[in-house]
This record gives sequence, C-alpha cells and structure tokens, in this order.
Amino acid sequence: MTARTLLITAIALVFSACLWAGRRFDRSDGAAASTGPGCRIISMAPSITETLYALGLGDRVVGVTRYCSYPPETAQKPKTGGYYDPNFEAMVRLHPDLIVMLDDHQQSLPEFAKLRVRTLVVSHRTIEGILDSFRAIGRVADREALGRQLADQYTRRLQAIQRRTQRQSRPRVLLALDRTFGRGQLADVYVAGVDGYFDRILQCAGGQNVYQQRGVRNPVVSPEGVAWLNPDVIVDLAPRTVVDRLGRSAIAADWNRLPRVEAVRRHRVFVIDQDYALVPGPRFIRLVEDLAELLHPDVKKSTADEGRKS
Repeated sequence: MTARTLLITAIALVFSACLWAGRRFDRSDGAAASTGPGCRIISMAPSITETLYALGLGDRVVGVTRYCSYPPETAQKPKTGGYYDPNFEAMVRLHPDLIVMLDDHQQSLPEFAKLRVRTLVVSHRTIEGILDSFRAIGRVADREALGRQLADQYTRRLQAIQRRTQRQSRPRVLLALDRTFGRGQLADVYVAGVDGYFDRILQCAGGQNVYQQRGVRNPVVSPEGVAWLNPDVIVDLAPRTVVDRLGRSAIAADWNRLPRVEAVRRHRVFVIDQDYALVPGPRFIRLVEDLAELLHPDVKKSTADEGRKS
C-alpha cells in the first residue's frame, strides 16, 4: 500500500460516520462508573492517545496503535494493531480495564465484546466531538474535573481566535490535505470538503472553504478545478518527510503552474508540515492558530493567547 493510500485511508477512517456501538459509554450515559485510578487503558487511535495524555493518563496507557507517535514516549508502548486490523491477542495479553475507540471502529465491536472489557466510544469527527471526548474520558477514568476544565480551556482559546478575526474579511481558502509531490506538477489534489472537520477548522481560523460542493468529504480536484475555484489562499498540508526531502519552496512552487489563480498571483501559498495537522485530537487548536496567523497576518498575534490566560 502506498504512502498516499495510507494517508487518505487514515483521514477517511478518522472522519467516517457510524451510528452507534455496542457496550458504549458516552456523554449520554451519565451513570457510567469510573474505572478508578489504577485502570489499564488501550487506545485505538492517535487522536485518542493524545487525549489520554492531555488528561494526565499516560501512565495508565498500556497499549496503542502502530500509528500513534505523539507524545514521543508512546513509541515505547506495546502496539495493538491498526485502525481496521486490531490485534486482539496482543490486547488480551495487556489485561486492559478500558479500551477507548472511535465511532468508526464499529465493525470490530463484536470482537471487542468477546474480550469482556469495558469500552468507551468517542467521536473525533468534529471539534465539538473532541471537546466532548475530554469530558467522556475524564468521567470514566477518574479525571472528570480535568476533562471539563480542558474542554472549557479549549473553548476559550477558540473564542479568543475568533475575536481576533471577527472584523477581518474571510479569505476563500483551498486546504490541500494531500497530493502528488516531487513531480513538478499538480496531480491528485485531495482537498477539504465543506462537510466536516477541516471546514470547521477554517471557519474558526477566520477563513472560508473555497470548495462548497456537498457530498464528498475529501474530494479530488484537478488543476483545472483549482483554477475554476480561484482561491485567495492555498494551504498545503505536507508530510514532514516530504518537506525535508524537497523543501518548502519547491513544494509551494508546484502551484506556480496556475499563475492566474489569485493565491498564486498574490504569493499566498503556504505549506504546513506539522504532524498535528491531520490528527483531530487535542492539538487541533494549534492548527487553528497556525491558520489564523497565515490568513490574517496583520492581526496582532499577542491577543491569540487570551484564552490560555483566562
């Protein structure tokens, strides 16, 4: 499987929608009992792992997926498979008290039920879902107060960014989630659609998604399609390994093949290579802050920290 297929598959898995899951404990289940301070937790996604660590539960995490890489100490944790190929034997050997998963793990739930281990299903398909997961995980892992505190803190940080940009014009942004790199041309450009997480990220950062057709979460757009959309700003989400190999200038220069596009003409093509850009977990706020600064460079950055201080 190519790196491109893996990336797009990961994005689709993270943001796909499922209706419900058996044996779930979620925000609607206020009676869910706490697992207590000594519980052993397995995380089924990178975004969940980051959330557990944000809640101070890193010492209780006994297993993670092979895709989990942040924080760095997760590299030392036992691996329990991937998104759609969990290793149940490895899980059994870890003797977990709680398995935390995303709502797109529905197809694996019959097997999880056989483990006779408490499961918690959360959704990271939206910003609101991420904030809810702070509360839900906190409620069942003896971190209820901290979970509420983190959700409130992130809400304030979002509000601070929105205050910074509310009087500014909202540029039309093409957010490229993945594309072909290193060939000196534009091909297979996967962009953020209007239905989903990245669209909301752009809104919070003071921009608007140039792609407004509904129905496809991450559509593929041709160079001709980009020219027709004519975005004011283009933001490339490029893997760090690609940026290290090719350089930011070379990556951004691919767009010069569309000289009449407003973003290219005005030199408003940006490359973001931070690993958190494609992980819908606690660090989503950094992506919002990064985009707000790129889209509105004339707004004083100092006020961006209002939400952190309050």
